[in-house]
Amino acid sequence: MKKQRFASVWDAIEETPARAENMKLRAALMMALKDHIAKEGLRQAEAAKALGVTQPRVSDLLRGKIDLFGLDTLINMVGAAGMHVELRVLDAA
Repeated sequence: MKKQRFASVWDAIEETPARAENMKLRAALMMALKDHIAKEGLRQAEAAKALGVTQPRVSDLLRGKIDLFGLDTLINMVGAAGMHVELRVLDAA
């Protein structure tokens, strides 16, 4: 059996490159939001109010339930947190 190398865990486990890219973006946005909440010292209820979502949604975010969040939702939450998203599109390696 030949060993395969992947640039990302998402490249290894997702069925298509498009799905892997989507998951990489969602993961990056979720990590940024988690870091922001921790840096600001927000409790879940406070974070929910600041992000314009419910406390259970913040709980899902903090628990890493990535399948429950779409890119649009995460981008809206990042904007509500007062952060900015930049996007660069590169050719695949």
